[in-house]
Parts: sequence; structure tokens; C-alpha cells
Amino acid sequence: MSIQNRTHSIGPVGSRSSITTAEIVKAAADEVWKPYMQHQTFDGEAEAEAIAEGGQQPGNHSGDGKALCCGTFGELLQGQLPINSHSRDSHFLITMPIALFSRAHFMPTAGDRYVTVYPPHKVKAKRLAENLVNALGVSGGTLLLQSELPEGKGLASSSADLVATARSIACCFNRRVQTSLIENLMAGIEPSDGVMYPGVVAYQQRSCRLLSFLGQMPPLAIVGIDEGGTVETVDYDQQRGEISANDRAQYQRLLDRARVAIPQGDTVTIGKITTASALLHQERAPKGHLNATLKASQETGALGIIIAHSGTMTGILLDRRAPDFLPKLRSVVDHVSPFDNSPKIYVSMN
Repeated sequence: MSIQNRTHSIGPVGSRSSITTAEIVKAAADEVWKPYMQHQTFDGEAEAEAIAEGGQQPGNHSGDGKALCCGTFGELLQGQLPINSHSRDSHFLITMPIALFSRAHFMPTAGDRYVTVYPPHKVKAKRLAENLVNALGVSGGTLLLQSELPEGKGLASSSADLVATARSIACCFNRRVQTSLIENLMAGIEPSDGVMYPGVVAYQQRSCRLLSFLGQMPPLAIVGIDEGGTVETVDYDQQRGEISANDRAQYQRLLDRARVAIPQGDTVTIGKITTASALLHQERAPKGHLNATLKASQETGALGIIIAHSGTMTGILLDRRAPDFLPKLRSVVDHVSPFDNSPKIYVSMN
């Protein structure tokens, strides 16, 4: 299952910027991400599926079966790349990890091949859990899920449920599971966000494949408003059509800019990229409050706007490191309150 010396990169052929698995592993060991990542392993790492703890044998129930996965506020960028630039799958997104979580707790039942999930409507998590216990050759059991991420809003609630589920099963049986296995199982269920990685990634959501690991998001806050209703990821993805060559070229340029801006912590450029992506997407899935939030962003001196491209959320970005962050935050909340009297504030994972 391990692929040695694999790199993940973005950009046109001939001008690739690559980052090795070693750097992903280093990010996973950072104190921010380590509590969530210890039961995953990445392509290129030394084979280490089993963790020997306290004399327990791999596959025995020895962990507490509890795990978490963060969500993402929509997407920093989402679109389609020029045809033939990235195999047959041109659809991509860049994640915006936020400090809201899905929590999973797996409790095995010896001899059981099936998984019972609570709440029972979490059928995607049930499917992944049963496929994973079968792949690992371990017993089924009961899966409890609790999420801070509202469903159908574009905050990666389903993806976070699935990754938290995989991590909880791995934890329960004292295993480290290849991220590629988790992705393969997710790809058979629905288009997914790249929330299984420790930071910001460019990701092919349809095939569940990493394009590039981009690094860590600088400290940002998002004042988010909800347009109302829900969006089902699978339905939305099936209805989405192809886009023009000109738009594809714009997405490639925005992706190239993000590749530089995120590692540098360039919040001004990040805000310009998220705003451009929101405006490009408005033609395909209009947000009713987009113009109002764009005006509020401009009037308050915020970084820009960000949307859930396949969801109902629109947000205004702020730099938490700025000396005038708190007065700007109050001003943004005041500006959006007339069309959402209970805006919520989200913070980036960093």
C-alpha cells in the first residue's frame, strides 16, 4: 500500500512546485494537528500500520475508539483546471480548515461484521465503517457520531464524519491506517473535502486525490452567514456542468497564486483569491447575499469574502493578527446583522 518517494504537486507541467510526503508527516506531528493524526499514515512513510502499545497485539481492541476531524469553511478556491493539465479529473478545491469538529466513538462487538451507527441517518459513515472493518479484518460494532458542523451547509460535515469514523476505528484497534485507503473508501461514497490532511490542501474532490499540500493557514476569522436551506453534495456535483476555457485558465492562475500566498501567510492575497472564486462561482450557483457581503467587506476593510461553493454559507475574512482586528470584527458583524441577525464567527486551524 505504501508508495515510496511519492510527491504531490500542482501547476502546469514544466513548472511544478512539489512537496514531499516527509513535509506532510512533519505537519502531522505539529502540536496543532498531532492529536488528530496519530492513527493515520501517509504514502511514502515506512510501513507502520500497527502501533505496539502496552504489549497489545495489532488488531486487538486496545484504544478508546475516540477520534476527531475538523471541518472547512466552504473552500478557499473551487473550480476546474484546463483540460489535460491534471489527468482526466479537472475538478479541484482548496480547503479552509476551521476549528469545528466531528467526533466519532467506535465500540467493537466481537464476531459482528456490521456497524450500527447513531444517529441512524449517518448512513455514509455506516458505509465507510463497514468497508473499513472489512478491509482491516476486524470486527464491527457500534459507532457514535457527534458533530459541531451543521449538515448541508458546505462546512464538510460529511467528510469530517467519514474521516473521524476511520480514525476512531483505527484508534480502537491500535492501528495506523493509510490515508490513501481512507480516500479510496470515501471516493466510493461521495465527492469529499481534503480534511484528512494536516493543513491546507489542493484536492480533487471527485476522485479523492491530493493535488498538493500547501501548508498552514495563517490566523484568520470568518464572519459567516447562512443563506438558508441545505445542499446535498452528490446532487450538486451531478448537476454541475463544464466551464469555459477562459474560466479554467483563471482558476489555474488563482491556484498558482494560492500556492505562493498560503506558505507565505499572505492574507491580503488569500482574501483576493477567495473573493475571485466567489465571484466566478456566482454565475453557476448564486448566493443571495453575495453583493451585500462584498460591500460589507469593502466598507470595513476586511480581506474579502469566502463562500461554500456547494453549500449555503457566505463569509467575510479577517486577519486575526491585525492590530485593528477587534474593531473590524465588530464592524463586520454590525454590517451583516441586517440580513442575518445571528452571524457566526469561525476561526482557522493554525
